[in-house]
Amino acid sequence: MSRQFIDCREFPSDTHCSVALAADSTKELLEAAVQHAVAVHGHKDSPELREQLTKLFKAGTPPLAAPIAKAA
Repeated sequence: MSRQFIDCREFPSDTHCSVALAADSTKELLEAAVQHAVAVHGHKDSPELREQLTKLFKAGTPPLAAPIAKAA
C-alpha cells in the first residue's frame, strides 16, 4: 500500500487547524484522523465520521504549502 494523507488545511474551520496526517496504511491513518477529529474538532467517533474521513484520504504526502481551503 502506498502512503496516504489527510490535511485539515483543506477545510475551513474556526480553529484554522494546520495539521496534516500521513501513514502507510489506511487503518493507521484512519485511527490518527479519528483521534484528531474528536480531540481537536469536537466530533463524535462514529461509523459515519470514519466513512467521511476515509473518503478524504489522498495518495502521497501532504504538500508543504497550505492548499486552498474548500468552501463549506
